[in-house]
Amino acid sequence: MTRTHDERFIDNIFVELCARLRAAGVPVARATLNFHIQHPQFMGASILWRTGFAEAELRTFEHGAQDSSAYVNSPVREIHLGAERIRRRLAAGRSAEKGANYPIYEELRGEGLTDYVAWPIKHTLGGRHVVSFAADREAGFREAEIALLAGLVPALSLVSEVRLKNRLARTLLETYVGPHASAEILAGAITRGSGTTVSAAILVCDLRDFTSISELWPRDDVIELLNGYFDAVCGPVEAHGGEILKFIGDGLLAIFPLDRPTAGRDLLMAVSEAQAAMARLNEGHVARGRAPLGYGMGIHVGDVMYGNIGTRRRLDFTVIGPAVNVASRLEALTKELARPVLLSRAFADLARCPAGLESLGSYPLRGLGEPLEVLALNDVRCAME
Repeated sequence: MTRTHDERFIDNIFVELCARLRAAGVPVARATLNFHIQHPQFMGASILWRTGFAEAELRTFEHGAQDSSAYVNSPVREIHLGAERIRRRLAAGRSAEKGANYPIYEELRGEGLTDYVAWPIKHTLGGRHVVSFAADREAGFREAEIALLAGLVPALSLVSEVRLKNRLARTLLETYVGPHASAEILAGAITRGSGTTVSAAILVCDLRDFTSISELWPRDDVIELLNGYFDAVCGPVEAHGGEILKFIGDGLLAIFPLDRPTAGRDLLMAVSEAQAAMARLNEGHVARGRAPLGYGMGIHVGDVMYGNIGTRRRLDFTVIGPAVNVASRLEALTKELARPVLLSRAFADLARCPAGLESLGSYPLRGLGEPLEVLALNDVRCAME
């Protein structure tokens, strides 16, 4: 509680705790921390330490794992349901002990472990997690050692809750505003008007005919369609270093900051993979008797203001500026020109991709003054050569 202020991660604290217990003569040979977490992909995480581990082994559990036999038939579930302690001596001749004989006990015996004990880790507002320790001494834990471990549980609860809440704050921010924006916010960019100017390649993408789809389709089908579409487009964007800043109904705004010298090429790679993913998604729609989904992408490059906009009490961390407007107008122009991907000459010059592009001439874009040369992306692979 007093010597961990400089350590951000609970797994490192747990490894140090177990190593010190071992060095002090407590025969801890295996230990776990099991947490419920709030994450869009995962419902839980575990930290596993074994004798000789310099680092903990981290595992995550997807939503729905609470229905698996591994969880249902486990001491972790018993603790979650209210048990205040579980103790099971694992050495030969102890099989007649009271309590459920969970499969994990046989696994621990197979590892040469002789004793197992688990307690709830209690956090604020009913949060209930689990810590367990297993011994390798032939006689297991002595009662004084069990008391020592039990005495550590309240301190471990306090230290772990601070780290878990810190991780939760980061997870929520990364989920809703993206990794770069979340880092800026956590670093103190939380006042209205705070922000920086960023040079970036900008991608605006929008789904076609979504209004009619949302009016005619059942709600759950519309949500499934949107999630499939966003997975197809956003996965490649994030995989190639882009940052998704905004979902606007069926549209999205993403940037590829130019501090990466490959930003232009990265964006084109993301577009290529997104188009392939959309093609696969549409194969499934056609097979189910649905019309394929259309989409438009507008791509530009320029300086944008990256920061907080909004009211005094409700802020949005986003990008604004003429370059964003150009990308948005290019996306809108894809409907008129019947081309799914349109780029500005400025982006084409930045990305150095003359091949695979077709100049469609100059077009006036609403509210942007002089006409802009517009290019269509016909072959992403050629454009990247």
